Parts: sequence; C-alpha cells; structure tokens
Amino acid sequence: MGIWDQISQYLFLKKKDPNTPKSKWVGYMHGINRLSILLFLIAIIFIIIRLLTR
Repeated sequence: MGIWDQISQYLFLKKKDPNTPKSKWVGYMHGINRLSILLFLIAIIFIIIRLLTR
C-alpha cells in the first residue's frame, strides 16, 4: 500500500482494505494519524494565508 492510499484512507476519501487486520490499537493509531495530518494541513493553510496577507 502506498503513502497516498494510506492518507486517503485516513481522511475517509477511500474505502479501507477489507483484508487488513482489525484491532482497537490499530484503530487508535489511525485516529492519531488522521488528527496529525489534519492539524498539519490546517497549519500549512494558516502559514500560506499569513504570508499572502502581509
């Protein structure tokens, strides 16, 4: 699985692979990864807006 497939699955843009093992710890890890990706994107957007408004 490629990096873009993982990101699209974290952000609910693509269906999850039904063959992956199901564990609550893997679910927690995916939730934390989803949160970190979203916070990173928000920070990038904030930085771009600050640079454009100066």
